[in-house]
Amino acid sequence: MRSICVYCGSNVGADPGFAETAALLGRRLAEEGLGLVYGGGNVGLMGIVADAVLEAGGEVTGVIPEQLVNLEMAHKGATRLEVVANMHQRKQRMFDLADGFVALPGGFGTLEEMFEMLTWRQLGIGDKPCAFLDVRGFYRPLAAMMERMVGERFVHPEQRDDLWLGEDIDAMLAWMRAYRPLPNGKWLEGKKRTALR
Repeated sequence: MRSICVYCGSNVGADPGFAETAALLGRRLAEEGLGLVYGGGNVGLMGIVADAVLEAGGEVTGVIPEQLVNLEMAHKGATRLEVVANMHQRKQRMFDLADGFVALPGGFGTLEEMFEMLTWRQLGIGDKPCAFLDVRGFYRPLAAMMERMVGERFVHPEQRDDLWLGEDIDAMLAWMRAYRPLPNGKWLEGKKRTALR
């Protein structure tokens, strides 16, 4: 594992703990020799995690669509800043550059990006670890929703278990380094299709 993609808000959020954890994660990535791949902005939690990596001597690669360069205020201090044509190219490029994915607190975009990675894994397109860093219980309602999806037979239990959700950064990084993906396409087996009917 050489680099981690972090999805997070372009705002700092209401709880100061969000920013504190973003900075802590950035420092830990640099200490672990892991490069940061992220959305390329210098505002909100995005800017905080990038600045923390850089201040700790780590490498930061930002990937940002042309239309967001001004809106999200592209981080001019990033080690590398790639400007792409659109959001689809951004997500593909971030996937190509990263060996794993972490979601800090954020909004619609944060969830959309992480759930696309989870969906790609289901389809056998990707096999990289995905983790939700649950700062101050931010993702507790989402964890309950995922349990509901399992209970209502829209998601298999092993798919729900094939991600990490918790508060401990060190435990998360250890899990990501040791991650072994489910066999590609496992969810498509006939037995499992029948089980969801």
